[in-house]
Amino acid sequence: MRLASEKITFKGHDGSTLAARLDLPRGPVQAGAVFAHCFTCSKDIPAARRISQRLAAMGIAVLRFDFTGLGHSDGEFANTHFSSNVEDLVLAAKALQARDISLDLLIGHSLGGAAVLQATGKIGGVKAVATLGAPFDPAHVIENFGAKLVEIKSKGEAEVSLAGRAFTIRQSFLDDVCETSQTPAIKGLKAALLVMHAPLDQIVGVDNAAQIFRAAKHPKSFVTLDDADHLISTAEAAEYAADVIAVWAQKYLGLARDVPPPGAPEGIVRVSEADPEGFLQDIMAGPNHHVIADEPLAYGGTDRGLTPYQFLSSGLGACTSMTIRMYARRKKWPLQSVEVDVTHDKVHAQDCETCEGSVNKIDQFTRTIRLTGDLDAAQRQKLLEIADKCPVHRTLEAENRIVTELG
Repeated sequence: MRLASEKITFKGHDGSTLAARLDLPRGPVQAGAVFAHCFTCSKDIPAARRISQRLAAMGIAVLRFDFTGLGHSDGEFANTHFSSNVEDLVLAAKALQARDISLDLLIGHSLGGAAVLQATGKIGGVKAVATLGAPFDPAHVIENFGAKLVEIKSKGEAEVSLAGRAFTIRQSFLDDVCETSQTPAIKGLKAALLVMHAPLDQIVGVDNAAQIFRAAKHPKSFVTLDDADHLISTAEAAEYAADVIAVWAQKYLGLARDVPPPGAPEGIVRVSEADPEGFLQDIMAGPNHHVIADEPLAYGGTDRGLTPYQFLSSGLGACTSMTIRMYARRKKWPLQSVEVDVTHDKVHAQDCETCEGSVNKIDQFTRTIRLTGDLDAAQRQKLLEIADKCPVHRTLEAENRIVTELG
């Protein structure tokens, strides 16, 4: 059985051992991706984790790694520069391909976004590229150094505080980013491009996204990250970014549905834990259909998805509406619309004649069906009767058997 996430290593541009995490689908790997983190960040920032989990749930293996000298990777950060990041990215792609996983998608955050734009042409075969808060000009990162620029230029290096941590920045880094032009790489992209940026980004202004977008050829897309910060640090912002990238990427990666097992014509519904500290769940039916489940705040969840019981009620409501519509369409009755409200409750079962398996309570689903259209009383009554023939209704009323096994 595949592990959901696997720690791996590979050699970076200077021979240092780079730490990586490979997030794998539970089922077949249908595509591969590499995630490049932001300047002085790591592979484990919330946005990187959530995007990787979301893509893995739809069949994409994602390798996210720490650049040389950062996170859990070996090497000296002071000796690195933008071009070395690009080299590390190319080697990450080779590490993924060495495991017989094709590299189809590159994702880069901030300076990592600039790096994936440069690396795409050096790797080959990449079908899609997504950037988040990326600078158009890698030299933009110099603005973070402030007054230390004078010291770097006079002494050849200086210790710069970034996000509360000290990093040694050398003149060779400045020279490298200043000599790098992104325009040829962006214009030469032979992959679909998704540019994501927050208008309120205080680190890399949104005008950078406009420059990247203008320089690129079609197919290209721009999606705003609204009120997200540069690090996409909130759970809501990370969830939104992950969802957009997943929906956008499947158009260009050509993902196929899981092969259903015998007796399951609609395929496998796969539920994967998205937040081990909470209750958020990714629910996938093949690569094309994704929803999330959660619990309310009062029960320790984050209230970002339907509860399991709400999914149960929604299945009954959807099946009821579809069954009514199919019957009315076949009869050519003037039904304009159907609306179904479902409430789910536990009721006392003292008078229940068919509740041998229940001690005190049974589940009760109450449906309120609203039909609009020029229907007479007999037609409305017949459609109400047809509602009881919906397959999910019959399934809920039937004796069911659930077989559970370890995979």
